[in-house]
Amino acid sequence: MTAETAPDTGTSPQCAAAPSAVLDGPVSHAISRVARLHRIAAGRLLRDLGLHPGQEFLMMHLWDSGAVRQSELIKAVGLDPSTVTKMLQRLEQSGHVRRRPDPADRRASLVEATEASCGLLVEVRGAWGELERQTLDGLDETERAELGRLLGKVEGSLCSSVARSGDAECGTAGAGPIDR
Repeated sequence: MTAETAPDTGTSPQCAAAPSAVLDGPVSHAISRVARLHRIAAGRLLRDLGLHPGQEFLMMHLWDSGAVRQSELIKAVGLDPSTVTKMLQRLEQSGHVRRRPDPADRRASLVEATEASCGLLVEVRGAWGELERQTLDGLDETERAELGRLLGKVEGSLCSSVARSGDAECGTAGAGPIDR
């Protein structure tokens, strides 16, 4: 695709046109922009709950799975170990998680959500509901279903590609209730 044949991106003054280096990847560029804006919107909602973006994924896993080893948590959320360690330190300081020795292996620690974090679960669920509303505003039910279906296919394709390269595991960190 050349600059002369590039599609009109319909950008608003707040969203700049695609740089020429991405003309052969307009969908990838759009996904990147949408992901960035989605993270900003999520960050605003989570800030009101005292969370930083990404911490909610750790909490979601702990609420669903109960106590797990930190190494299992790192694998489940697919983040760098140092990032997860820092997130857990902050969550521990705020009283949302606690660490305790693993009775099966005293060298390992288990991480678990605290009772105090149960109220946060309701708030995170509400924030994600609001994020969903903001994200899908302007789409009708048919378009929402189609977007979910297409994103599921894109995720599956990327997961297969990543798995083939051996760079990382796809796991279930991003799995959700999107119709595929």
